[in-house]
This record gives sequence, C-alpha cells and structure tokens, in this order.
Amino acid sequence: MEYTIQELAQLSGVSTRTLRYYDEIGLLKPARTNEAGYRFYGQFEVDMLQQILFYRALDMKLATIQDIIQAPDFRPTEALKTHHAALLKRKEQLEKILQTVEKTIQSIEEERPMTNEEKFNGFKEKLIEDNEKQYGHEIRTKYGDEKVDASNAKLMNLTEEQFKAMQQLEQQLLDRLKEALEMGNTKSDVAMEVAELHKRWLCFSWSQYSKEAHAGIAQMYLADERFTSYYDERVSKGATQFLHDAIINYTKK
Repeated sequence: MEYTIQELAQLSGVSTRTLRYYDEIGLLKPARTNEAGYRFYGQFEVDMLQQILFYRALDMKLATIQDIIQAPDFRPTEALKTHHAALLKRKEQLEKILQTVEKTIQSIEEERPMTNEEKFNGFKEKLIEDNEKQYGHEIRTKYGDEKVDASNAKLMNLTEEQFKAMQQLEQQLLDRLKEALEMGNTKSDVAMEVAELHKRWLCFSWSQYSKEAHAGIAQMYLADERFTSYYDERVSKGATQFLHDAIINYTKK
C-alpha cells in the first residue's frame, strides 16, 4: 500500500511541511516521486517514520537520528527494544518528579515533614535525564554503559549539601573561565585553576578520575557542537576551545 504525503501526514500526525523537510535532508525519502513531483510512501517509509518519531520523543536531534537509522548495522527490532527501555526509564523519572511535587504539596498543606533529600531527588533525576537526552548516546559510546551508570548513581547519592556545592562550583568555574579567557593564556595560573575547578566538578559524578579521561572529555567538547555551545553560550565564544586547551595543559603537568 502506498500513501501520498497528505495521507501519511494524516496517518502519523506529522505535517506535510515536516515530511518535505525530512526528504530534503535525506532523513526520510519517499519510496518514489512521480513526474508531477508528488511523493509516495510505502510500508518501509511508514515504519522508518515511526522509528524517527520514537527518537524525537526522546528529544534526539535529527542529525543523530539520521546517523542511527542509516547505519549499516541498524536493526529496527533492537531499536524498538531500546526505545521501550528508554521510555520506561523516562516514565520512572517523571513519576519520581511527580512524587516529589506531591510530597511538597502535602508538606505545605498538611504540615507533613519532608526531608531535604526527598526535596532534591526529583531534580537530580531531571538532571540525569537531561544529560542522557542531550549527550547520552555519545558518552555511552565513548565510555560504556557501566561507567555512565556508575556516574549517574553517584550523582543520585549526593546529599543536599553536595548537590548545592556542585552547582556553586560550576558557577565558580564559569566565572573563572570568563576571567581566564579575557587574559588569553591557557597556561596561566588562572587557566590551571579553571582546569582544577573543572576536575573537581567532574568528580561530583565521576566514580574515578584520570588525566586521560579528563583530556578525553575536553576533546569531546570540541568534537560535538552541543558540547561546544554549552560553554560558549554561558561564557562567550571561544570559551570551550580555551577550556579544552587549559585542560590539556593541566593534564600534561
């Protein structure tokens, strides 16, 4: 069975404009296009669109989705199992955040005591979820599931004081990075302090520190624009390159 672009849009809930864009970027090409330029989609394209929408539901970028579904070893059944596991995990995280909200409301309205750890569990879950959505695929590919899961577990076990200290340390890192960037010397004492602050910030979630891993994460900051934009947007353009160079110099000491 074939579907016109309008029929596929109606079936999937995706606009015809989006389907045309997917065609333009090579993410989802129609099965055929007739002489008049009308697009027609077969069962294979319908199934691939479902996969794309599953990945989009996990907030994955289109370029990443394209790399995954067009890989030679892509297996739809395995992908569905991965989607299922990821959605279950998100469901669990959302339920924990919902429980935190409900407990907070109860503690206010019914004067029920709520521990400080309970207040922050939902937020730590959200932080892990956001990191997984934005960087999870690349980080797990580079470091493996075991190390990433251990890092997430360490983050979840942070006390309220440790969690606040981690947030304060990151702000201190950003402030010093801005100062060091203005000075322009990636080997200066301030630059080395920036690298040291970055190390201490990482160690809130890393189960074990090594210079090699520290240098590796610095390389990843430059290799992926999502990582690059994190510091460039929070400090100024060129901040990520400077941080990378400072970390490399720091790890060589």
